[in-house]
Amino acid sequence: MSLDTHLATLEQRHTALDHEISAALISKPAMSDADLREMKRKKLQLKDEIERLRHNKN
Repeated sequence: MSLDTHLATLEQRHTALDHEISAALISKPAMSDADLREMKRKKLQLKDEIERLRHNKN
């Protein structure tokens, strides 16, 4: 898998998590605070990895 493909996949996962978090905030009772925190943590990890890969690419 090329670096660009890997970055695109990570960005898609980040966007999907962002949409899931937004949906969970609208229907707050449907998701526990712990689950929401875990989703936000994963989203931040993805963002950090995307930034690290972009930095190393240049």
